[in-house]
Amino acid sequence: MPKDKKTACLEDLRMRILKQEIAPGSDLDEVSLCAQYGISRTPMREIFQRLSGEGYVRIEQNRGAKVASMDLGVMRMFFQTAPLIYANVARLAAENRRSDEIPVLKAIQEDFRAAVTSGDTAGAALLNHAFHEQIGVMSHNPYLRASLGRMLIDHTRLSQTFYRPTSADEESRVAQAIEQHDAMIVAIERQEPSIALDLTIDHWNLSRDRLERFVSPDPLPLDVIAMKDRKHAL
Repeated sequence: MPKDKKTACLEDLRMRILKQEIAPGSDLDEVSLCAQYGISRTPMREIFQRLSGEGYVRIEQNRGAKVASMDLGVMRMFFQTAPLIYANVARLAAENRRSDEIPVLKAIQEDFRAAVTSGDTAGAALLNHAFHEQIGVMSHNPYLRASLGRMLIDHTRLSQTFYRPTSADEESRVAQAIEQHDAMIVAIERQEPSIALDLTIDHWNLSRDRLERFVSPDPLPLDVIAMKDRKHAL
């Protein structure tokens, strides 16, 4: 069944934000988006409200809607909170999962593996999002699922860098991420919560340094640093 324009717009804006086609902190121009998606201003405002409730967008009084930022304060909170949420969600998924939920997780993993293998950076990041989102579903804990959903928005935006390896070490880490997903599925299927928790922490640590590089500036080149010793350096 074809999607209505409002649903298609909502889903497309989510994907554009996750892939950083719309940058963090960007203003969302209501008029231009209405024209682009062929819908009126009232449903567009409803879409903004939905995106705001999910954590994709922040609505400011008299200033319209902005894509959720990824500033230093937000990122600091993200890196402090992410491992706690991931670990507890995985533990609960191993305890509470239903048998009919396992094939869904395995199917996402196969699509994730294919995206990584083909070099589809955006697809890999989005499927990693779906993988962890499904584990959240399997936890059957609405409180943690809400927190997980908000956190995955920033993680997916950050992970565009992780799935774009530029060295042999980074390629090895991405391959290891696939293996860790496989192991997590086994632990959840066998209902081994302590193993699922440990694997999830290892999985987080695998990409943490790479993700932190996204929000940390590269060091100044040596010739720039040396300028402080020059006579006319400021």
